[in-house]
Amino acid sequence: MGIGINVRNLKPDYSYLFQSMTGGNSASLNFLSDYASIKNGSYGKLMKAYYSPGHRSGNEVSSIVEQKNQRTTAAAKDSAKTLSSIESAAEELKKSADTLTAKGSKSVFNKVDIETKDENGVTSTTKGYDTNAIYKAVSDFVDDYNSVIRQAGSAETTSIQNRAKSMTVATEANEKLLAKVGISINENKTLSIDEKAFKAADMNTVKTLFNGNASYADRISAQATMLDHTANVEATKADTYNYNGLYNNAYTSGGIFDYGF
Repeated sequence: MGIGINVRNLKPDYSYLFQSMTGGNSASLNFLSDYASIKNGSYGKLMKAYYSPGHRSGNEVSSIVEQKNQRTTAAAKDSAKTLSSIESAAEELKKSADTLTAKGSKSVFNKVDIETKDENGVTSTTKGYDTNAIYKAVSDFVDDYNSVIRQAGSAETTSIQNRAKSMTVATEANEKLLAKVGISINENKTLSIDEKAFKAADMNTVKTLFNGNASYADRISAQATMLDHTANVEATKADTYNYNGLYNNAYTSGGIFDYGF
């Protein structure tokens, strides 16, 4: 008596064989991408194009790849390049904000020995704020803040725009205090800092704005973290092969052949 096989129940899509492979293994992902390329015919196109008499030059292929990279986030409204720039800007802003909010020995608001001379040339030493160091830290913060506002301003993703708006709202809520220390808000929502006015300002007011929990700088640090996360989430929507080896308009492993050879 022969053994019967129900061929109707066999799956023609062999990608299910690889479902147990985890997405965290880069070697597995590369294998699946190669598998998908063979399955969907991309690999065959590559061989045919490469060995044809009039196949494209290396520069032409590189140009195609570059064009494809510009739209690696078809599921998102912004390009991978834009999202990456926003992430980097947000990370830098968080660093500069955290420098200002730091407590203890790392705080730029720790008082130092300051030597002064009176009209008779007599030198005396007192404890006071290092205004040069504080100005440098706040100036870096302003530069990084402006970079984020500009980068996010070019984004089309609504969630990124909302994060940037939350940041500007927090700034506007502190507009009067910022003005007291020589920092003004421009029409395009960026900041400007007047060095002379800043160094002449009450450093206790500066400390209130920029140092410690619940300060203005602390709020901006939190907003920068959320913006970084939001841009990262958008970037994960980039087209790629999934862990089943199924093609999702990816630019990797054969995606460049969408343009045809």
